[in-house]
Amino acid sequence: MRVPNLRSFVRKALKAAIPAVVAALVLAPALPARAQGVTVPNFWDPGENLVRPDLSSLQRLRFLTTTDFPPFNFIDRSKRLSGFHVDLARAICAELDILPKCQIQALPWTELEDAMARGDGDAIIAGLEVSADTRKRFEFSRPYLRIPARFIARKADGYGEPIGDVVLRHKVGLVAGSQHLIWFDTVFTRGQREVFPTRQAALDALRAGSIDLVFSDAVSLSFWLLSDASGDCCVFAGGPYLPSGDFSQGLAIAFPKGRTELSAAADYALKAISEKGVFAELYLRYFPLGLY
Repeated sequence: MRVPNLRSFVRKALKAAIPAVVAALVLAPALPARAQGVTVPNFWDPGENLVRPDLSSLQRLRFLTTTDFPPFNFIDRSKRLSGFHVDLARAICAELDILPKCQIQALPWTELEDAMARGDGDAIIAGLEVSADTRKRFEFSRPYLRIPARFIARKADGYGEPIGDVVLRHKVGLVAGSQHLIWFDTVFTRGQREVFPTRQAALDALRAGSIDLVFSDAVSLSFWLLSDASGDCCVFAGGPYLPSGDFSQGLAIAFPKGRTELSAAADYALKAISEKGVFAELYLRYFPLGLY
């Protein structure tokens, strides 16, 4: 089952935890790429050679984003536009040697597409879903990040691999109406599960010990684990799940239809910053527990 709107899907997951997310980002140190055993994802083929584009005639490159999608885009304590997407846009511009020509502007989510259609922006970096419908209106870069699903469990239980065997012997909390519930029921047909009206209710039950695991998206889970609300009770259990077409749509940058030179330039820059370790630095800054 395809998520109708990837940004909306993750934003809803994070909505109740936004203050904790922002606080965690402000306090998180800059970590080296292999800090604390965190796996940094790499979606690029090292043997593929992308051509560096000639952007000498480009007048400017205006990125459009939002302010209500932490840790991707948000206003920090200094009232500055911040976030993974903001720093990623700057890293792309630096790699393309066009940083003085780059601008980043925040708008309400509902105004992004119209602003691009009017020519008020050249790129949307805000979690716009890549689908057959949006491909009719936009050119997209290749995905730079996929959001997996994960299990979390109490530290004291010490569940190890194979996590699938653990799941079949213990009760899992899931959120009513979620893609994760649909996928779980399809894959773990013999699994025990309890359905909760909200993600927070499931997490509260996990901390209280009335269920053994929770299965949801790795972004909201990672920031709950970092927050005071978790009481340092829990950890990720097992690895990431990225079944294509369910809840693992990739995040990509949207450009106006026909601007293939811009999407190609973004692909070149994204691959280059991944190879140079810049992407890893940003990933660890904004996802200090990792997602994978």
